[in-house]
Amino acid sequence: MAACQAEVSTSEQDWLKTAEAFIQETLCPTGKESNVQLTQLVIDCVKTVWSSQGSNQGLTLPLSYSFVSVQDLRTHQQLPCCSHLSWSSSAYQAWAQEVGPNGTPLPREQLLLLGTLTDLSGDVEQERRDGGLYVRDNTGILCCELIDLDLSWLGHLFLFPRWSYLPPTRGNFSGEGHLELWDAPVPVFPLTISPGPPIPIPVLYTESASHMLRLRSKPRGVQQNLAGKLVRLSALVKSQRKSYFVLSLGESSSEVSETASHVSIVVQIPAQLVWHRALWPGKAYVLTELRVSRVRGHRYRVWTTSPSSRLLPLKPECVEELEMDLEGPLLEAYPKPVPTPSNSQDKTGQRGLVRDSTLLSYSGTVTGVLNEAAGLYELDGQLGLCLAYLQFRGLRRVMRPGVCLELQDVHLLQSVGGGTRRPVLAPCLRGAVLFRGFSRQKPGTQSSHQVFGASLYEQLVWERQLGLPLYVWASKALEELAFKLCPHVLRYQQLLQPSFPGNPGLGLQLLAPTLDLLAPPGSPIRKAHVEILQELHHCPLQKYAQLQTPYFFPTLATLKDEGQRRAWASFDPKALLPLPEASHLPSCQLNHRLAWSWFCLQPSAFQPAQVLLGVLVASSHKGCLQLRDQSGSLHCLLLAKHSQPLTDPRLLGCLVRAEKFQLVVERNVRSSFPSWKELSTPGFIQKQQSRIYVQIVLADALILPVPKSCLHSATGETPQTDSTFPDGPHIEQSRLFLLSHKEALMKRNFCVPEGANPEVPKPTLCFYVSGSWLGGTQKKEGTGWGPPEPQGNEDKDQKVLLIFLGYSIRWFEFLHPGQVYRLVAPGTPTSMLFEKDASSCTSQRPLELAGCVSCLTVQDKWTLELESSQDIPDVLATNKALPESSLTDLLSDNVTNSLVSFSAEILSRTLCKPLLTLLQTKPEDTEAMTGTPSWSPGPFCAAGEKGFQIPQCLLLLPVIHLCAGPEFSPGDHNQGKCTREDPTCPTQTSVSQASIRLLVEDGTADAVVTCRNHHVAAALGLCPSEWTSLLEFVREPGKVALQFVGLGAQLESSARIEEPLTLFLRTLCTSSSVLRPIVLSFELERKSSKIVPLEPPRLQHFQCGDLPLLTRVNPRPRLFCLSIQESEHPSYLGVFASSC
Repeated sequence: MAACQAEVSTSEQDWLKTAEAFIQETLCPTGKESNVQLTQLVIDCVKTVWSSQGSNQGLTLPLSYSFVSVQDLRTHQQLPCCSHLSWSSSAYQAWAQEVGPNGTPLPREQLLLLGTLTDLSGDVEQERRDGGLYVRDNTGILCCELIDLDLSWLGHLFLFPRWSYLPPTRGNFSGEGHLELWDAPVPVFPLTISPGPPIPIPVLYTESASHMLRLRSKPRGVQQNLAGKLVRLSALVKSQRKSYFVLSLGESSSEVSETASHVSIVVQIPAQLVWHRALWPGKAYVLTELRVSRVRGHRYRVWTTSPSSRLLPLKPECVEELEMDLEGPLLEAYPKPVPTPSNSQDKTGQRGLVRDSTLLSYSGTVTGVLNEAAGLYELDGQLGLCLAYLQFRGLRRVMRPGVCLELQDVHLLQSVGGGTRRPVLAPCLRGAVLFRGFSRQKPGTQSSHQVFGASLYEQLVWERQLGLPLYVWASKALEELAFKLCPHVLRYQQLLQPSFPGNPGLGLQLLAPTLDLLAPPGSPIRKAHVEILQELHHCPLQKYAQLQTPYFFPTLATLKDEGQRRAWASFDPKALLPLPEASHLPSCQLNHRLAWSWFCLQPSAFQPAQVLLGVLVASSHKGCLQLRDQSGSLHCLLLAKHSQPLTDPRLLGCLVRAEKFQLVVERNVRSSFPSWKELSTPGFIQKQQSRIYVQIVLADALILPVPKSCLHSATGETPQTDSTFPDGPHIEQSRLFLLSHKEALMKRNFCVPEGANPEVPKPTLCFYVSGSWLGGTQKKEGTGWGPPEPQGNEDKDQKVLLIFLGYSIRWFEFLHPGQVYRLVAPGTPTSMLFEKDASSCTSQRPLELAGCVSCLTVQDKWTLELESSQDIPDVLATNKALPESSLTDLLSDNVTNSLVSFSAEILSRTLCKPLLTLLQTKPEDTEAMTGTPSWSPGPFCAAGEKGFQIPQCLLLLPVIHLCAGPEFSPGDHNQGKCTREDPTCPTQTSVSQASIRLLVEDGTADAVVTCRNHHVAAALGLCPSEWTSLLEFVREPGKVALQFVGLGAQLESSARIEEPLTLFLRTLCTSSSVLRPIVLSFELERKSSKIVPLEPPRLQHFQCGDLPLLTRVNPRPRLFCLSIQESEHPSYLGVFASSC
């Protein structure tokens, strides 16, 4: 027992020695000798608090606790913590459990903190008062928060029994943490109360004080004492000139309202700004030695404090009302201000939807941090809280889940819109946010987009004057942008930086098109003192209109998934193949027609609309352009105006924002539908694949260049560069060349150089361009290029073949014949760099065929720049690209060149199967995508042409019944019945095929038109029921063919003339039901693969009155019918017209 007491005694002595050293170093005035009295008072204070917990296990000193200085906290305490000297471990555990399952309690540290409570900030030489509260010792100063401040505590040394420390977080540019003082501090020295004014204190109550302000004659040099209940407390406003706040005193029985009698007092003396932390709404106070002043910019007088003013609690026994003669002429009453739009939404034509916010007071608990930088929080799990319309930088460090708040004069806005559905509470400068309880939770890890950008959000409110609905939407849009682009594509600081004159912020530029429309620049600047003091309150939160979300920024992965989902949801074989057409197709043609289709989405198809955004990059694997964000990439087809190609490589790495675009999904389907009757059965679809890309017109997009220093590797494929000169100027060399020919991007074989690996190399994706050098190599001189180096033979045509492979194929989309480019190579200048590449794996034969004397492989580090050909005189004398030809010339016999260049519009696209003997592909990849152009040529071959059909020249009508199975033969069906006995045949359905050839003329020329299947019924003027009946009659013979030849329309038939079916068809084809005006849509009949010589002009007889004429006419064009519509004159239908 004695040994144990000796051990405790030794521990206490060691603890006391450590405490004495700490007190002398940290708390004693600098430069003075050790103060034994101070040391003893501190020890006694610690003992008193320690013994109050009741479970100290008989220890008189907290031996497990150690003293901590302000500097120690700032330097060594990197994690949040709390300390409770008067609590036992069980008390702390009970306190921590109240945090709940969704939070983590502050960890407990056994630390003793002492310091002087003061409102002086900064060093001793630069002390200033800004309304803040601080704890100071000899090692430094820390800002702090205290729930219930007694002004008599300022300047005194305290022991803080319960406190928590929060180190600086990301985005806290001050780099300092702060203290939260949970309980009233324990004074080390007895507090000395300074004597107050003589009692009783003569005071004016609010009614007399308000009447005194309206007197026409201002009382000069008279200072008064005002008494009343605190009915309103404004926010603490800090400006470049001064800081101030406004409090309003009312009658003790009055409530806060617009009509209640109250008087406002402006507090702007720096030493009195700390009063803002000591005032409690609802309590009564006396303010001494106030004077009447006029605030700059405010029309009427107000009460203001003087340097000698004091704030005292109102005790009725210590005051008496001052009797004053307040007779005299009064100033004019406050005029009612003209209503003005309170926010940006009033300017958008929504005046009929403008609502008034509700002004109220509210107490609640913060349950979530929505966007710390934007000042958006969640209250009680049901309400939103927006602090952006306050100067809330000091509040931001304390706000986290668990904090209890009292909101005075806060605006309630319901149905705000802009992406939020919950009601929002938002205080303006007239209201106040008061802390009523600190959070027990450890601050959560905030994402970077919720930390950075505080200055940008302040700019949206204070400079752009956004109303709350638009501000909430803008903050959500910036979060979407940060989620899409940061940190792997852009840095958070770059995206969320504020705008400066001549340097607009990137995030604000992306939102500018919408903000400029809904909140045009030039709104009046908020005047804080008017917003607080004006009797009829007016602020940006007073009126609002519900905002329909303009759009949002989806990730590219989300856009792709949604596009594919909608594309396959809309895939309907019956819609792609309408019944009149599908019923005539056998299985092989049916599935072939379904093998490829496309689906297009516009931004208006989404609610709300979507805006496309991404960094434009070029894939080194495929050579195509892509938009990229953090979620992935999307193939991009960027189109210039007037079908001009993209030639400027500077577009790479730029942000592309497009509100107008087309999301195209190409659907590839492998199916085995037996016939048209099974099109509604999805089980016959064997495989589905899709290809998705986006089409953007350059004029409809916003292109924003991003500095390379702020652009991360958006592609993930950037080659490693040698930073030999990181701090010096860029050392580069370049050479100009005129591009004359570009080959396709495809996989090619390269010859193996001598000494290389003898294994067969794999084909490499690459492309060639040929052109001519324009001058010699140029070196970088400052910001421009020096003169070209002289060449050995200036007159020699310097043709060159450039090979682009590997990472350099990213330039494929920007290289076009006829353009001048600059090939730039970084690094130390090297002689003969742009001459023939000795390591190039290209044989001499391709060079000879291309007419080039040298070959050069473009390295990955090299870049391309577009140059203006007008500024380079050598371009005019150099051979340019092949001249562009028209399709008419190409289809004529005058084409002699083996290589031609032309432009055309692709009107249709079909699938064709490649030759398996020539191409080695996987079994499931046996279909190749091929674009087959078709057009509407000639003066009389325009779609929708009106003409008169005449079947006198040639009429062919075979009606054949075929099996719909995949392997059919015309002989398999006899009299409409299947003759095959194959159990594997998937269908017993037969299809009918028909064709007719008509002679059509429109008064200027005639043409031969071929109609097939369901178009035959339209040509014959038969309704669907009549056409079905006709096919049933043909089913028995299986095939009927009629042909009219010669001028007399002699009939040739495969059937007997006397048969009723033959007579009916002959009569029908020569009746006015067929010989009638029609509106025809067509295309040129595709020629067969065999080369057929052109038909020469023919002689034709015409009868003009009594005179026979013989003239030479050109061959009739052969057309293929796409659709037949009836003319506006139905009388031509004749006797065969029916009502079905």
